[in-house]
Amino acid sequence: MKTQSIMALTQVYWDHHIPLPKLTSLQAKVTVALVALLCFSNSYDGEFVFDDSEAIVNNKDLRPTTPLSNIWFNDFWGSNLRSNSSHKSYRPLTVLTFRLNHLIAGGLHPVGFHVLNIILHAVISALMIDVFAILIGGLGRDEDGQRVNLAPKTSLLAALFFAAHPVHTESGKDRARPGGGCKKGRLLVQACCMYQSKQPQDANHTVAGIVGRADLLCALFFQLSFLTYCKAFYKGSDREDGFSVRWVAVSLLLCAAAMLCKEQGITVLGVNAAFDVLLICNVNVYELSQRLLFRKKSLAFSEILSMGLLTRLALLGLGGISMLYGRWRIMGTGPPVFTEVDNPASFEENIVIRILNYNYYYSLNAWLLLCPWWLCFDWSMGCVPLIKSATDWRMVWLLLLWCFLLGLIGQALCSQDSQRRRTLTLGLVLLVVPFLPACNVFFRVGFVIAERVLYLSSAGYCLLLAFSLGHCCCRWTRYKKLLLALTLALLCMYVARCALRSQQWRSEQSLFTSALSVCPLNAKVHYNVGKNLADRGNSTAAVRYYREAVRLHPTYVHAMNNLGNILKEKNELIEAEQLLSKAVSIQSDFAAAWMNLGIVQNSLHRFEEAEQSYLNAIRFRKKYPDCYYNLGRLYADQNRHVDALNAWRNATVLKPDHSLAWNNMVILLDNLGNLAQAELIGREALRIVPNDHTIMFSLANVLGKLEKYKVS
Repeated sequence: MKTQSIMALTQVYWDHHIPLPKLTSLQAKVTVALVALLCFSNSYDGEFVFDDSEAIVNNKDLRPTTPLSNIWFNDFWGSNLRSNSSHKSYRPLTVLTFRLNHLIAGGLHPVGFHVLNIILHAVISALMIDVFAILIGGLGRDEDGQRVNLAPKTSLLAALFFAAHPVHTESGKDRARPGGGCKKGRLLVQACCMYQSKQPQDANHTVAGIVGRADLLCALFFQLSFLTYCKAFYKGSDREDGFSVRWVAVSLLLCAAAMLCKEQGITVLGVNAAFDVLLICNVNVYELSQRLLFRKKSLAFSEILSMGLLTRLALLGLGGISMLYGRWRIMGTGPPVFTEVDNPASFEENIVIRILNYNYYYSLNAWLLLCPWWLCFDWSMGCVPLIKSATDWRMVWLLLLWCFLLGLIGQALCSQDSQRRRTLTLGLVLLVVPFLPACNVFFRVGFVIAERVLYLSSAGYCLLLAFSLGHCCCRWTRYKKLLLALTLALLCMYVARCALRSQQWRSEQSLFTSALSVCPLNAKVHYNVGKNLADRGNSTAAVRYYREAVRLHPTYVHAMNNLGNILKEKNELIEAEQLLSKAVSIQSDFAAAWMNLGIVQNSLHRFEEAEQSYLNAIRFRKKYPDCYYNLGRLYADQNRHVDALNAWRNATVLKPDHSLAWNNMVILLDNLGNLAQAELIGREALRIVPNDHTIMFSLANVLGKLEKYKVS
């Protein structure tokens, strides 16, 4: 079989009709990169927002004091990968880049993290020109053997759409985002400390947010793997079946690198295989299936196999199986455990309803590609109610999606124009294959909608969009100016939407507030708005949002916990106790809620119940210094001085810089008249927290009583 896709030098016939200037390869890439930079440049000095706190700020694997080898044994969030509580997201190369950012900047400075993300998106957008050129025009070469872009305008237009697509500012993951207000008590006053969950979430932001670097790096190695696989052919021998096994092997290594940045990277093997079958071997899938189905004389398989297709597919398959096996061995235990609020459709017992909702999710993802206006950092907890009946009006979206897809597939398979057939088919492959890990077919995923998984799929959409505009310009030449105006308007709208959304990602306040208009039924949105208000000291407004979160989701234990904390500070102890008691009855291992319940019970002078609540908290979280601190305060109120000192000592062992525990030990020993021991404890504390003024003041009082006036 003639490999026409490699040798053809005729420019794609619709390409010159596109109303764009014909730029050189370098000019086109610089233009696309500048558009990408323009879209996201206003997010360069944003804060650490949303999941950045868990993946970066609280991730010990980024710190120079942590052994570098830890990144190969921990998940993306710094938890041991073999732990049952691990999220199982194994992305060591992404974490390594975070660590390098930390090392170069000398600390956690968000500017460097953001700038690298923006640069990565610009590089990926520029490289998309080469990817699109190959998918549209094949591996055309001139007489000197240099590769020629047979569709320069189409590939440029598709890359511009990709660079500016607003969906790239997002990438939502739908897990509960726990957290609560933290107020440190004064000396010998109970302290309630914020509950910081170790259950991570995936990022909601590909470019504007830092944790989206996993998607960016995955996309970069995805591109390099594909381009390297293509290189195996135009760097091969002069024989018709010539290809370089070495370059195929390099492509597999780059695929493994993509997978070590994010699991979605393995899907490049499917794109490579489709490219091989459709462009290298020039197989007409529809014609071949028809001949096999009706037993007509068809192209001999031996002729296809003589081109080395079987060898290459075997190499791809073997490489993919090896990567999946290695990933399974590294993971150590079963898949991550998700709850019903993460992905309610996957917990639906009726398989028909489950399938209907999955397809509805697909239609919503398609709509986000078509009209990326309603963007949200989270789509869980009632944001997308389940379809329970075939009479639900939302069934229309499912029908529209599949009518459109079937029509597109029909055009891709049955078109008499081989160039059109291959471009449509490969565009669909690039649209669908990277999305497969998120489709709930192979395994349950932990989200309803997640814009982050559309980063690579959007490339397929942009290719199909540019192809469609090229055909429109070719067919309706009299309306070329109108089509040019519409194209420029679409690009300008994309750029403006990206700039607006990037601005919203600069701070948690603007991010969370922006979601209220998109997902007003999402309890987590109200929770995060309330938490942000509480962190900024506006507890009165926070109460309103926490109450709404609990109303929308009556079993939302994290909202109950935080609301209980605020009510405790307002001295509304009865309602606070009711909320916290309900939280621990719903989730019995909720250690933070047990501790906060103990604080409230202590304030109500129910000491025995408070002690039991503290002990429950410690039972469910062995290393809980704040709980030991509060337990010590309880013992101090009961004049159980030895028990109080032991509890505070445990707090300082678990958290050496726990200044409240140190200070309380010094003051209690001072009150008991044990001045020598109080001095020793005070000096020990200042060696660990040398700049704590409260400990200095307490130690000064002790030294004054010991008549060490000058030191005091």
